[in-house]
This record gives sequence, C-alpha cells and structure tokens, in this order.
Amino acid sequence: MIVGHINDLTGIPIQGTEVKGASKKSLVTPLEGWDGWSMRQFTLDTDGFTPKHTHPWPHINFITGGHGILHLDGQDYELTEGSFAFVPAEKLHQFRNNSQESLSFICIVPQEGDK
Repeated sequence: MIVGHINDLTGIPIQGTEVKGASKKSLVTPLEGWDGWSMRQFTLDTDGFTPKHTHPWPHINFITGGHGILHLDGQDYELTEGSFAFVPAEKLHQFRNNSQESLSFICIVPQEGDK
C-alpha cells in the first residue's frame, strides 16, 4: 500500500541520444504491491521529447499538464491536459512537447515495460 504526493518524488532523467529533456517518476509499481503493473509520470521540458520507439507491450497515457504531440503509427495527435491515449504493442510512437511549459503525463505499463 502507498499514499503519496507527486511533489515528494524526485524525477530520474532519461538518458539517450534520441531523448531530450525527459524525466520519469515511478508512482505505483510492484514494489508498492501492484503486481504486474507500473504507473509512472513522465515530464518533458520545453522542446523535450521521448525517442521514436516500439516495444512488445501496450501502455495507457493520461496528460496531466501542458501541451504536446503524440506521434503514433504514422499520425500526429495534439495533446492537452485531460487528453488520454492507448498505445498498442509494437506501434511506433513518440511524445513531444511543443509548448513553453512542461508536458507531463501518466503512463501505465505492464511490469515488463518499466525498466
């Protein structure tokens, strides 16, 4: 069991040549008792982005702040606070911040997707 606040967690920068201004906070994972699943919050700084990538698991996303673009399976989708998306397994995708404020979103994945 866990009860907490996002502001009490430290973001871990995401490293890589195809990543810019991205960090992750793990909220609820198997360590807290949610067997098989992980809920994380990602934050993208101004002009930040995740890599264009695929993986064998799906994930669910909910935009908690800011504005951005989700590139998914060859199409760009405008994102604002309150937007949500289901990203199927093996689909090419990327999140990109296109605003002057941080873009933040919740991402829920099966345990295998939280590395």
